[in-house]
Amino acid sequence: MKKWRLVPIVLGLTLLAACKGTEPEEGLVARAGNQLFTVDDAVQLLVDQENLPNQTDVVRALADIWTDYTLLATAVARDSTLSQLDLEPLVQQQLDQQMISEHMDSVLQVDTAITDKELRSAYDTEAPGVKIHVSHILLGFPDQATDAQRDSVRAEIEGIRKRAMAGESFAALARSYSQDPGSASQGGDLGTVSRDGLVKPFADAAFALDPGEISDIVETPFGLHLIRLESKESTGFDSAKAEFRQQVQSRRIASAQSTYVAKITEARAPKTADDAFNVMKELAKDPGAQLSRRAASRSLVTFKGGKLTVGDFQTFVQSQQPQFRDRVAAAPDAQLTNLLDGLTQRRMLIAEARDAGLSPSKEHVDSLLQDARTQVLRGAQQIGLTKLDRAPGEPAGPAIARSVHAALQDILSGATNVVPLGPIGFQLRSRVATAVYDTGLGQVVLDVGKVRAGRKPSPSERPDSTPAADTAGAPTGTR
Repeated sequence: MKKWRLVPIVLGLTLLAACKGTEPEEGLVARAGNQLFTVDDAVQLLVDQENLPNQTDVVRALADIWTDYTLLATAVARDSTLSQLDLEPLVQQQLDQQMISEHMDSVLQVDTAITDKELRSAYDTEAPGVKIHVSHILLGFPDQATDAQRDSVRAEIEGIRKRAMAGESFAALARSYSQDPGSASQGGDLGTVSRDGLVKPFADAAFALDPGEISDIVETPFGLHLIRLESKESTGFDSAKAEFRQQVQSRRIASAQSTYVAKITEARAPKTADDAFNVMKELAKDPGAQLSRRAASRSLVTFKGGKLTVGDFQTFVQSQQPQFRDRVAAAPDAQLTNLLDGLTQRRMLIAEARDAGLSPSKEHVDSLLQDARTQVLRGAQQIGLTKLDRAPGEPAGPAIARSVHAALQDILSGATNVVPLGPIGFQLRSRVATAVYDTGLGQVVLDVGKVRAGRKPSPSERPDSTPAADTAGAPTGTR
């Protein structure tokens, strides 16, 4: 199996994005090899999309899609089968999971049989049919917080609780103070949840409340919470029986797996590198960073018989959505511990499977790689990048530019959806110099704003116009 080769750079761990910090000649938004995405190109695409906010992050997202699609179109133009493209990143996680599942099936024997009487007893005890609509306010602790810092956070949330208990709007307080980015803007609203969707201290406090009540201060791994119960609803046993049986069976399997993972964790004794969390955050900020072979092989975690490397984490983070990467980049170290532990456990399970003699056959690997190549080509076809409209003797570059421009127009108009390239996009970028320029992004926002501001409103948009006034005196044929 071929290894994914990354373009070498000197790394201390300095993470370097291609061409970042090098400002181009005026008028460029992005570059991908010899292909250029100009300010005029971006303005032409965005100026009529008034449903999109005129902001640099929107222009940056467009420039990133342009870069991926341009590189993919170039690769397809050079080799219509993509035979030179290493698709291992698309299939490796699937191969690893198949090997882990096969190994776990061989070592775990879980009794999932449960009688109706046992099921009813568990249902009455756990009340899984109860769901609650809940809001909260979260204040997190600083990284490596001192006792004084923790006391300060607790004093702050105690003050917020007093204000809420005195009658101030809980939702307004949440919007002003909560540090949960997912719910603060919604007044702390977490929606309707079940007990198994919450961490235990939060669930215990929330389910003990009556509607309208506010909890005492609750501490979880995320920080300190105030919880308000909005409403509570329940489902009868007969209606929930089938789903609850699956939950009980799943818990038994999960418990057996957890016991097994704890056993191999103790045996393999993982040790985390001192700078592991900093490395994770930097790679989340710049998942396309070009790493030397030595840098990619550095250990984030070592354990008996293996390790989790910088390259392993980069491959993982490249497969995630930008929103997830943003959360990792901004997360305190305490929250990253669970992510790192989960990835390490996965590597240890793979090591256990290999030690047990399990490995995918070459035929299976080749089949998955061929399927992945077909999927990439199908995506390129869906975008419209597989058949370039080239004039006789015309080089590929202008035809690629036209195809990518048309694809972006279709996406912005809603005619097609974005086809994300994931790890393939990062791999394509590692082979060609690419850049997105901040000055160009800002210039696009300015130019789009000027064009829109200079447009005269249509008759229907004029606040002081009426159909009669607008048409009065207009010569026939001039409208």
